[in-house]
Amino acid sequence: MDSKRKSRFLKQLAPTNDAPYLIDVAKAEGIYIWDQDGKRYMDMIAGVAVNNVGHRHPKVTRAIKEQLDKYMHVMVYGEYVQDAALQLAENLASILPDHLSCTYMVNSGTEANEGAIKLAKRITGRKEIIAYKGAYHGATHGSLSVSHNEIKKSAFRPLLPGIKFLTFNSREELSAITEKTAAVIIEPIQGDAGVRIPNHDFMKALRNRCDQTGTQLIFDEVQTGMGRTGKNFAFEHFNVAPDILTLGKALGGGMPVGAFISSHKNMQLLTHNPMLGHITTFGGNPVIAAAANATVELIKSEKWVEEAESKGLALEKQLIQSPEINEIRRAGLMFAIEMADFDRVKKVVDCCLEKGLIGFWFLSCPNSFRLSPPLSITMEQIKEAGKTIIEAIKETA
Repeated sequence: MDSKRKSRFLKQLAPTNDAPYLIDVAKAEGIYIWDQDGKRYMDMIAGVAVNNVGHRHPKVTRAIKEQLDKYMHVMVYGEYVQDAALQLAENLASILPDHLSCTYMVNSGTEANEGAIKLAKRITGRKEIIAYKGAYHGATHGSLSVSHNEIKKSAFRPLLPGIKFLTFNSREELSAITEKTAAVIIEPIQGDAGVRIPNHDFMKALRNRCDQTGTQLIFDEVQTGMGRTGKNFAFEHFNVAPDILTLGKALGGGMPVGAFISSHKNMQLLTHNPMLGHITTFGGNPVIAAAANATVELIKSEKWVEEAESKGLALEKQLIQSPEINEIRRAGLMFAIEMADFDRVKKVVDCCLEKGLIGFWFLSCPNSFRLSPPLSITMEQIKEAGKTIIEAIKETA
């Protein structure tokens, strides 16, 4: 990157860390990103599980352009009937259980979780929220309150009161859920903790305990939704469904969107006592909704979701041959690849970047690196990615 351009970037845009990747992006398409010098990168992180259908899928870009030719923002969420938002809500309902039929569209995953927490309190009239150790639900104050990593939280306290954390996958601790608990919020498969997959018995017991106590069960599928784990939604692996579902990331096909979804009866509670119980200016934006609707159509029509497990397994078999990889935790095309420590991980990820392959970190699992390639990746590209990662491991040994 040109030094002046780098200086402008670092000066004018608020930073998130001391060592950003600084790929100077010129264009992106499919599973690839090109920089200003023409170097091609295989994007094995997909914008952190956002570009499930690949960069700039033609059906997504076509939907955006068609909507742009009609109109853009016309009113705050919920006031006008707009085809794109209506079609998206109906399309989501078509791939969800019957009771998850009413969608509130927002702008990001963390806002979806904020809305879900508010809705649960409104439904139950209770204040206590239970979350899980290892959880990550976002960076706004409410979502941060139910995320577990204290290093990320301590500088911003006080946060929401009435939060309890239980041990992920522990049936014994479910008794902490009582008639005082408004909601349990949980990732059906934990992402930032390093792809932690619960067992079926735990998930069924959690559902039963929430039913017994009248507690709302919120599944945060911001990262796992839209086919990432080999199912449309990760909760389908466990044959349990939430009372409230949150989505984000991949839903927009590369555009910023979030949603929280529940029953029509539950959602009506946000309309009174008080009116406008939740409100957003840009939620349901027609251009964003058109992109999201095209993305849902792709997820429904392509074979990518059903192929995610076989593709993921193929890459796992390649990588696990390295004696330096201690463990691979995986669901579909969602990977945590564990090595000895963070230094070892960093060397491998940095070397992959030099070789033109993008991996990434976990905030709360420093001895593993993450992979979440587009679901549209081919088997040939999978083999190429595996070869590059193995070479990076060997060269940095």
